[in-house]
Amino acid sequence: MELRHIVAIGGGGFSEDRENPLLDDFVMALTDAPKPNVCFVSTASGDSPYYVDTFFATFATRNCTPTCLRLIRRPTPDPEELLAEQDVIYVGGGWTEPMLRVWRACAIDAALLRAWERGTILCGVSAGSMCWFEAGITAAAGRPDTMRPVEACLGLLPGSHCPHYEHTTRRLGYHRLVTTGALAAGHAAEGGVALHFVGTELAEAVTSRRSGSAYWVQATDGHLSEERLPTRYLG
Repeated sequence: MELRHIVAIGGGGFSEDRENPLLDDFVMALTDAPKPNVCFVSTASGDSPYYVDTFFATFATRNCTPTCLRLIRRPTPDPEELLAEQDVIYVGGGWTEPMLRVWRACAIDAALLRAWERGTILCGVSAGSMCWFEAGITAAAGRPDTMRPVEACLGLLPGSHCPHYEHTTRRLGYHRLVTTGALAAGHAAEGGVALHFVGTELAEAVTSRRSGSAYWVQATDGHLSEERLPTRYLG
């Protein structure tokens, strides 16, 4: 059976840190394909042309074959066939819930599960990191008291996930939802930090920024605990 890899990036990568390729290098090193096929899934941004162009501008300089799965603007004719050809599938950031609705309408959720099971590297940033877990968190109105769970994620990984954890509103909102039981315990990642799962177990946390951290957040009898996880600097 092929190893199953998921890399959940809390922020950064090619879309935010174009001068710092360490996270994207880490993802690419997980595949042993001599010239991997890498597909960017841009649904969460509404297939933003700028986001797609940034992906191609970045990955065209690598030893890979980049492509993009579009479902909203100029939709890809056979998305399942395209995904089946990939060594790495990279999901971009944006709005998580609309992305998941579009995926389910187009059977992309099932195609991603099949890709994972056959050993395709799955990764993503922000919405593209939350989607692999059972649940995530919105950034509604930008205030901790208005944030709410995103519960209809793909569930390939157990528990919940909070990216962009360095932002106080996200952190406090996640604390509230975990403490009240609205979200299950889970992993949080700051910008520049990636959580690398093999199967459904966390293998390690890595960072492209010296100060980046990852955490395990849980609540017992209404009391929150936040454990800082060992994080390996990639530089």
